[in-house]
Amino acid sequence: MKMHYWMLVIAGLATSVGALADSHFSGRAAAPANPTWKAECGSCHMAYPPSMLPAASWRAVMSGLDKHFGVDASLDAKTAAEIGAYLEKNAGRGRTSAVRPVLRITDTGWFQEEHDEIGAATWKNSKVKSPSNCAACHQGAEQGNFGEHSVRIPR
Repeated sequence: MKMHYWMLVIAGLATSVGALADSHFSGRAAAPANPTWKAECGSCHMAYPPSMLPAASWRAVMSGLDKHFGVDASLDAKTAAEIGAYLEKNAGRGRTSAVRPVLRITDTGWFQEEHDEIGAATWKNSKVKSPSNCAACHQGAEQGNFGEHSVRIPR
């Protein structure tokens, strides 16, 4: 019964993504394939769908690859330009009230609203590790599927 309750909570949260006022994420995370983005970004972490952040955020992320969340993820100019253009073209289109671009998807208002029912114990679960590990709960995350039917919270 308790598992069923959490599945309903997650399903309700997942369906409200598009309705959030400050949402950058359109709810449709799939973007046209870009093998360079997938290979470069996906070599260290999940290649996050471009629609999860607005263009200004992707520009800021790409301009700071030498200190990308504590790691030097520098790319040659041609590769960086290709990935940057891809991210900006497919970026989220939502309204923003942020003065500075949000660099972490987990810091966006829509992410926090969608996941506010998730307890600290879930984030600390060895199968989840952190809120940035989308694929731990969203079984279709690698394909851009964050729909309610693909959510499985590890126990």
